[in-house]
Amino acid sequence: MSDEVLRLSGLTKTYNAGKPNEVKVLQGAELTVHAGEVVALVAPSGAGKSTLLHIAGLLDTPDTGEVQINGADMTHASDRRRTATRRAEVGFIYQFHHLLPEFSALENIVVPQLAEGHSFATAAARARKLLDQVGVAERADHRPAALSGGEQQRVAFCRALANAPRLLLADEPTGNLDPATSERVFSALMELVRGTGLAAVIATHNLELAGRMDRVVRLDHGKVV
Repeated sequence: MSDEVLRLSGLTKTYNAGKPNEVKVLQGAELTVHAGEVVALVAPSGAGKSTLLHIAGLLDTPDTGEVQINGADMTHASDRRRTATRRAEVGFIYQFHHLLPEFSALENIVVPQLAEGHSFATAAARARKLLDQVGVAERADHRPAALSGGEQQRVAFCRALANAPRLLLADEPTGNLDPATSERVFSALMELVRGTGLAAVIATHNLELAGRMDRVVRLDHGKVV
């Protein structure tokens, strides 16, 4: 199997096409990411980082171009196939944790595994292992409201990796945290990513954090440079 996990070719995306408020977000964007590679995606707000990540993660479709995940062309795949691929092979992390408030930290990580057919015991064991890796194992039974912002985001990291995806997409994962917490959370994320060998694309405004990743790419006039 090739170690190429993500390939984006010639992506274009325009909102409000043909209207006075038309916005050309992507104009021939290209990006390839391999297993074990952590790529920083840097661009100003409104430049299209989130759009690129949503297309890469099969949450949106390009106007033209191609999206390949693990060598499979997903551009025109059925909704059912896209959903199955997204659930099994792609992990998402957002600026806000989006944890389910009625569930504990552990249960938030268990739920996506149950959707993939794992038993509760197996899912809970993996959840506890992930929580231990990011240093919040003792908070496993706490609901999100009882966790600090940094703890909530680390639980969100664990949830994203619950089903052992090959591709991780993160949109400003530390953007809502103070500098000290951001550093701890980013270190925890990098340790998780390095430990699994998956491919990761992390959008960030923080150039210091970006510089600690394997490669930095920028969105400039709708293209990845």
